Amino acid sequence: QVQLSESGGGLVETGGSLRLACSASHSGNRFRINTMGWYRQAPGKEREMVAEITNNGGTNYADSVKGRFTISRDNAKNTAYLQMNSLKPEDTAAYLCNADYIIFNDNYEVGRSWGQGTQVTVSS
Repeated sequence: QVQLSESGGGLVETGGSLRLACSASHSGNRFRINTMGWYRQAPGKEREMVAEITNNGGTNYADSVKGRFTISRDNAKNTAYLQMNSLKPEDTAAYLCNADYIIFNDNYEVGRSWGQGTQVTVSS
């Protein structure tokens, strides 16, 4: 499977900014990442989609973050980013990276991977 590693979370005051990064890797075979996305999960709440980006650069955002967050990707680095501006306390959550992938082995393995998450905390 493709491994995902997230970074960039932390503690920030209301109105501040953070930039999250998600790097994808696989040992042994070439792979292609199709859609990459960021999800978040707060205590007592369901996991929700925050932002997604396709292989061709198309984007999709949750209404709650539209205009404040920007997702991007660098295919040469197999990395996706989430620029988070004008942060609010309601943005506090564990942010998880997701990627749909194809591994070019003999079986053309298709799957979905999740990162372990990076914590974002926005103080009032």
